[in-house]
Amino acid sequence: MNAMNAQPPRSSLLRRNAAQTRRLGRIAAGTAGIASCLRNIQEAIGVTKRLTAVTAAALGLLIASPVDLQAKKELPLVPLPSVFDFTEGRGWGGALGLGFEYENAYDGSDEYESGIEPAGAIQWRNGNHLFFWEGIELGWRGLTAEKWLMQAGARYEAGLAADDSKDGRLKGFVERDSHIVGFLEFRRAIGKDWRNWVGGRALGGASDFGWLGVLAAGRRFGSSLDGTGTEIFAFSTFGTGTFITKDFGVTRADAVGSGLRETKLGGGYRSTGVQLIDRRHLTPKIQVIGSAGFELYSSDIKRSPVARKGHEIEAALSIVYLF
Repeated sequence: MNAMNAQPPRSSLLRRNAAQTRRLGRIAAGTAGIASCLRNIQEAIGVTKRLTAVTAAALGLLIASPVDLQAKKELPLVPLPSVFDFTEGRGWGGALGLGFEYENAYDGSDEYESGIEPAGAIQWRNGNHLFFWEGIELGWRGLTAEKWLMQAGARYEAGLAADDSKDGRLKGFVERDSHIVGFLEFRRAIGKDWRNWVGGRALGGASDFGWLGVLAAGRRFGSSLDGTGTEIFAFSTFGTGTFITKDFGVTRADAVGSGLRETKLGGGYRSTGVQLIDRRHLTPKIQVIGSAGFELYSSDIKRSPVARKGHEIEAALSIVYLF
């Protein structure tokens, strides 16, 4: 007989039924326990969802109100990327970092040079007045009537030298003097939040330096008022004969040493150009500042033997730490 098909005796069936009944009871009890656990889990999930919603709402309020988190940090003098204010509204402030530059070796050169140089500024602000050292400039800037920005100070101007040309284009030139010169600048806002502006700058020094005048008009893009964003401005420059000749002229001594024809330029219109500036926060303490520019010289300058190119281009990128 096949053992797989054998029927057990009746007593065995009774014992088995009792055992099955006990097992079913345990299963029913277990099922009730599981159901209770599921209800507890559902309640916990519900509480978690409510807590998450409350937390998200709180974070949303904080994010939507950055002024509260920043303890009502004051805005810069003007919200222009081209005008630096690292003071957070008062006292001392500054920036320190490195910058990469690519530009003509000298004004009118057909040679280009690039390099990494220090970038930095130290400032002190009291109300609408800010005193600064920024690169080659030392001075003051102030805001009047919220529409006028004034700046004044001193600036270092390097003179043209024969070794500015690595290809020997200036061989035999007498080195021009470097100068500490003064500058005075104004900008006037047009419309709200310095979205558009017009301005001018005058630069002058010793008698062998001459004078330079600049007229400009710019526009700011972006909604931020903390000085970050993008700005573009167009400008035209005008100079005295002395100023233009020191950069593009050929003196008698230069002509003897270089073989180039003696050239003296008159004063008047010098150039027109455009400048683009973009400033962004990488972190609350680190900013990246990029700029690019193009300048087209006048026809008189283009005819100078010094001006191998009738235009100038430049590009720069700096990363600075704010303190």
